[in-house]
Amino acid sequence: MNTDGLTSTSSLIVIPCLNEAIHIEALVEKLRPSLKPLNATIVIVDGGSTDGTREIARRLAAEDPQVLVLDNPQRIQSAAVNRAVAALGSEFDYLIRIDAHATYPDDYCQRLVEDALATGADSVVVAMQTVGISTFQKATAFAQNSKLGNGGSKHRAGAAGHWAEHGHHALMRIAAFKAIGGYDESFSHNEDAEFDYRLRKAGYRIWMTDKTSMVYYPRAKVVPLFRQYFGYGRGRAKNFLKHRAMPGIRQILPLAVAPVAFGALLAIINWAAVIPAGLWVIACLGYGVWMALGQRNPYGPLAAFSAMVMHFAWSAGFWRELLDLRRRVV
Repeated sequence: MNTDGLTSTSSLIVIPCLNEAIHIEALVEKLRPSLKPLNATIVIVDGGSTDGTREIARRLAAEDPQVLVLDNPQRIQSAAVNRAVAALGSEFDYLIRIDAHATYPDDYCQRLVEDALATGADSVVVAMQTVGISTFQKATAFAQNSKLGNGGSKHRAGAAGHWAEHGHHALMRIAAFKAIGGYDESFSHNEDAEFDYRLRKAGYRIWMTDKTSMVYYPRAKVVPLFRQYFGYGRGRAKNFLKHRAMPGIRQILPLAVAPVAFGALLAIINWAAVIPAGLWVIACLGYGVWMALGQRNPYGPLAAFSAMVMHFAWSAGFWRELLDLRRRVV
């Protein structure tokens, strides 16, 4: 790989984390080879871990001057990235955001910077492949990689390199990040979508790269999966309330799920009230069976259940935020 262009820039690799003792050291070791070619520094921004992550991070920083540690009292990822840029961003050209519980190719960071330089993009986003280990996690990964779970999202399915409206955050030009004020820290979820809306409105450009991607590991149990997607739904509603940015078609359809599910309770008055919810369940399970037969994957029916959890949680979160009476109190 020709690194001449890469060494003319510098990158701040930010790892927001909370209780990632199992992953953090291996992740830093994975990123170390990128530091010299990219004139890069790693900063671990810890949100108050209690599982030993902080001690591991401090030891790694003591062993290598190119690894730094910051505290993140607000705990959420948006605040972690903002804190890193505020403290260190003036020394670097690019910000590379790394998730502590994901897996990356060896040349991930280099490919991001190469594409940023080649395209002149202010942000480079990546496709995300979801992989599971436990049975439920595998089924959830199967759902998230399918149209049933992601609605055809390009940052899930992958696509040829193209200019995009949104994608999984990977690299950003720090000057552009600062120019629009960084992440909105009132968003605990969907801060990336809200950021991308402001980034594009300010005239900056987002490139979806096809030169690299990442592997993400989904929640391994039903309740954490529900909470995650409930938060995503609330975040999307907050984006709508802040910017009047309508969700896309693939997100509008799941909005009906929570009202339809709650409407089924009216079956005690009229049995027909259960029909819409029944059709949704049948459609999801049918798609799961079709996935199982068409792709020879035994997790198809369970993947349909995971997809229904995601649909319902996202819809419930959206309506919860949209109908929050507290925001109407003067």
